[in-house]
Amino acid sequence: MHKILVIDDNDEFRVVLKEFLEREGYEVYEASNGCEGIAVYRKEKPELVITDIVMPCKEGLETMIELKKEFPNVKVIAMSGGGFEDPNDYLEGAKLLGGAARTFTKPFEMSAMMSAIKEILNP
Repeated sequence: MHKILVIDDNDEFRVVLKEFLEREGYEVYEASNGCEGIAVYRKEKPELVITDIVMPCKEGLETMIELKKEFPNVKVIAMSGGGFEDPNDYLEGAKLLGGAARTFTKPFEMSAMMSAIKEILNP
């Protein structure tokens, strides 16, 4: 069973995504910010991280960069609903600086997320 870590400060969104992924057969861990997410990653070593970009404590781009330094092969999907800027600006940085394999603007279709997950985990 593939393990996925979902990092998002929006509790409702994180729970919905977690439950959806569990119904699809994944083992899912969750964290509400980048600081928690890095700690969970170190402990559980999931095969994929799905992270929001704009969060407290440690935002998504910082989280991705730190994970990539410590775990160069980490696979990441970044997502953003925006903040002070257009979400696409954040997501472009996630691709260029954080090495995101895929990016999604919130809200997104769960079927598109599932396609990306399957492609990343089963190349």
